[in-house]
Amino acid sequence: MSATRARSGSSEYGEASIRVLKGLEPVRQRPGMYTRTENPLHIIQEVIDNSADEILAGFGSHIDVVVYADGSVSVEDDGRGIPVGNHPEEKSPVVEIVFTRLHAGGKFDKRAGGAYSFSGGLHGVGVSVTNALARRLEVIVWRDKREHSIAFAGGDVVEKLRSKALPAGGKGSGDKSGTRVTVWPDPKYFDSAKIPVDELERLLRSKAMLMPGTQVRLRIDATGKELQWHYEGGLGEYLRGAMEAEAIAPVFEAEGYAPADDETFAEGEGARWVLAWTEEGNVVRESFVNLIPTTAGGTHESGLREGVFQAVKAFAEAHSALPKGVRLLPEDVFARLSFLLSAKVLDPQFQGQIKERLNSRDAVRLVASFVRPQLEFWLNQYPEHGKRIAELAVAQAQARARALQKIEKRKSSAVAVLPGKLTDCESTELARNELFLVEGDSAGGSAKLGRDKEYQAILPLRGKVLNTWEVERDRLFGNAEVHDIAVAIGVDPHGSQDEADLSGLRYGKVCILADADVDGAHIQVLLLTLFFRHFPRLIDAGHVYVARPPLFRLDVPAQGRRPARRLYCLDEDERVATLAKLQDEGVRADAVEIGRFKGLGEMTAQQLWETTMNPDTRRLLPIGLGEIDQGGTVDAMTMLMGRGEAQSRRAWLEAHGNEVEADV
Repeated sequence: MSATRARSGSSEYGEASIRVLKGLEPVRQRPGMYTRTENPLHIIQEVIDNSADEILAGFGSHIDVVVYADGSVSVEDDGRGIPVGNHPEEKSPVVEIVFTRLHAGGKFDKRAGGAYSFSGGLHGVGVSVTNALARRLEVIVWRDKREHSIAFAGGDVVEKLRSKALPAGGKGSGDKSGTRVTVWPDPKYFDSAKIPVDELERLLRSKAMLMPGTQVRLRIDATGKELQWHYEGGLGEYLRGAMEAEAIAPVFEAEGYAPADDETFAEGEGARWVLAWTEEGNVVRESFVNLIPTTAGGTHESGLREGVFQAVKAFAEAHSALPKGVRLLPEDVFARLSFLLSAKVLDPQFQGQIKERLNSRDAVRLVASFVRPQLEFWLNQYPEHGKRIAELAVAQAQARARALQKIEKRKSSAVAVLPGKLTDCESTELARNELFLVEGDSAGGSAKLGRDKEYQAILPLRGKVLNTWEVERDRLFGNAEVHDIAVAIGVDPHGSQDEADLSGLRYGKVCILADADVDGAHIQVLLLTLFFRHFPRLIDAGHVYVARPPLFRLDVPAQGRRPARRLYCLDEDERVATLAKLQDEGVRADAVEIGRFKGLGEMTAQQLWETTMNPDTRRLLPIGLGEIDQGGTVDAMTMLMGRGEAQSRRAWLEAHGNEVEADV
């Protein structure tokens, strides 16, 4: 009876249970996936970014923003105006498609002569998200000597596209072009419907700074406040006004962009930057990609960091500015550095729709390749400035060294017994040091050549490590590979209930680096078994990682403004997704040369560094237990790794084997 009642009362799950969200409904159902929901600023920023993209493309010279007393906001520019004719395939006005369709826009077209070669818009969801989360949205377009208007409510068209001729001569004449978008954000989608005016001001001020000569105006009707920004001096003028303290050397401002014959980057890709070092006060650090603020930084900032560090280090060494025993690190050079960085990237890959962080791997080399030579030349051209900057960096390095002396150093006896196969790093800073446990001697050789010897150590492993799940702790060191691992990391084997002594730990990250195939996965499991069973405190403390090398290499031919490039994919799913994206960009499938790495040993040292070891571009998976049942984990590991569990494993494989996609 009870079972019958349970079944009759349960929710029905059938074909009709599956919903297909259409149009802008996905945005309204899950707004947090597309924008910030604290307040409507980000959906207004999407409109502002479109106006900025017009100016970035070379059209227009002003952006006017008005915050009205009723909470609505208008953004107007003097660009080309959104096209209003019917789309050749969709047979609807383009201005309507842009605001009512996800993944529709002019930013996808990256070919030579496209509407937007460089832009912040990538996904084609920006202003359609704005429309979806607005009670009402009105668009006026001035184009082709006519004024066109259309209105939406809740994302749907409520006033169809209308058009009228503009009068000849005078204000609002037939020569007028541009777009005005007025948005009434819907309060039900946001924690607060109020626009944070101070954040809006910072956003507009940065747009003016990034586009020298552009007039940006803001009017707040509720208070009568009016502001305008116009920076002829660009980045340098902005940074000087933002810094609290006087710089120890003149502000260094420069730029670099790839020429048409560049073999690595597309024509026009590059960056502008301005640098200033101060002895006190807060540092100012802002970065942008195609005028989009990247508040969480990203690979373009990593490129700036690399270029600046190498330039200052080279200058200090050439001018004997480094005292004996002082080791200069990137954080020493960057500690008192204020900077503004504006990068131009043809097809930037951001983290998430709100675009707070740049993930494009090539941006590291792009920015560093322009920053280092120009800064190094400037430092040597004005050695008095260079010496002051070097002295400041050295002072930071010495302060860091003094702080480290308070930390208990590793015992000298531990150094004498380190494994002979271990290629150790130079640094003694636990938090920074990394140990890579590498599958095979050949891969270990590539890793040794590709690593950063300052803080990365390599321990090659021969063959597959012993399955240690049922090995007693006292017998562990009977296996040479396990012995070498334990001695290298500086921690004795222990159990989950033991108070492990981690004071001898020599590396903040212990990274498992194996081939991206079944054998490599097996080695990963064996090593994870070792750590989970005999070094559990390392996992608890977050010291164990799995490096993720790519399985595929894609060589993409030159296309329009974009030169030939090389892409890497972790697995088959990523390869399929990357090929689909390339086809959307107009690259023929048969033009892409696909290579498969049979193992780490096939990768050059440079490839291994770029894809798997460089902290700025690698994909490193942290290992942790999370909020799970410890006993259940032990039972599962016993079933998978226990010697007497063959029947249990067989039953498990028969039940779940079809769920596995194995690369054999």
